[in-house]
Amino acid sequence: MTYALWVVQALLAALFVFAGGMKLVLPLDQMQGPVPLPGAFMRFLGAAELLGGLGLVLPGLVRVQPMLTPLAAAGLVVIMIGAVVITLLGGDVLLAAIPLVVGLLLVFVAWGRWRVVPHRARTFARRAA
Repeated sequence: MTYALWVVQALLAALFVFAGGMKLVLPLDQMQGPVPLPGAFMRFLGAAELLGGLGLVLPGLVRVQPMLTPLAAAGLVVIMIGAVVITLLGGDVLLAAIPLVVGLLLVFVAWGRWRVVPHRARTFARRAA
C-alpha cells in the first residue's frame, strides 16, 4: 500500500505542479475555458495547485510536518470538485470525468496517508550521557 500511495502521490504532484505553474505563467487570455473565470482567481488557483502538488510529496520526503500531505490532498479535492462543476457548466459531460478521477485519486491519497499508512515524523534520538 505504501508503494501505491507514493506512486499516486508522485504522479498527482507532477500533474498539479505542472498545471499550477502553467496557470501562474501563461497569459490570462490563453487560459479561457468554457466558463470565464476572473484572472486573479485563475492565478490563485495556480498558486494553490502548485503548493498543493508540493504538499503531496515534500512532507513525506523530508519527514517534517507529515500531516500536511493528507491536508494538501483534501484541499486539492475541493479544487477538483470545483473543476468538475465548472466543466459540467461548460457542457462537457465527458471531460468532467478527468477531474472526477483525479479527485478520487486525491481522496485515496488523503485517506491512505491519514488512516492507513501515515507518514512518520522525523525523530531525533538523544544520546544517553
